Amino acid sequence: MASPITPAAGATHTSERSYAASDASRVTRSTDSSGLRSVEIGFAAEGAAAFGSQVQDSIHYNREARQFTRGANRAGGLEGGITNGQDLVVRGLLKPISTLRRPLESVDLATREPALAAYERSDVCVVPAAGVIGEAMVALVLAQALLEKFGGDSLPETRRNYQAYMEQVQNF
Repeated sequence: MASPITPAAGATHTSERSYAASDASRVTRSTDSSGLRSVEIGFAAEGAAAFGSQVQDSIHYNREARQFTRGANRAGGLEGGITNGQDLVVRGLLKPISTLRRPLESVDLATREPALAAYERSDVCVVPAAGVIGEAMVALVLAQALLEKFGGDSLPETRRNYQAYMEQVQNF
C-alpha cells in the first residue's frame, strides 16, 4: 500500500494515454519477476465475484474539511488509470517455490533416461524478498506518474508545479 497519494497522478493530456500508461503497462512492469503471477489493484478478485452494487466507492463531500471523500476504497486508489487520492492498494500473488526437500522426477539430458533432480535450494519462502521488490517497483511507477503529471526541468520546478496543483485541488 502506498500513502499518501496525489490525486490525478497518471493523468496526462489524453485520457487514453493515461489509462494505458497507468493501468496496463505500469502494472505489467511491476510484474516482471519470475515468481510473480498476478497483480491486483484494490479488491479486484473479490470484486469480480460480486455484484456491481457491492463494489461501489461512493463519493461524499465534507463541508467542514472542504474535501471530497469516499465511502470505501475498493478501487484501490486507481480509477481509469488515474489516482484518486486514496491509498494505492496493490497486491502481488506469487507462485510457490518449485523445489521440494525430495528430488523431483526429471530426465538425464545425456542419456535421455528418467532421473531424479538434485536438491539444491534451501530457501523456504520468497515473500520477504518479493515484498521489497514489489514496493520498489510501485515506488518507481508512482515517481514516473508524478513526473509525467508535474514535469519540470529541475526538482524545484517539479515541486512548484506540484504545490500549485495541490493548492488548486484544496481550493476546488
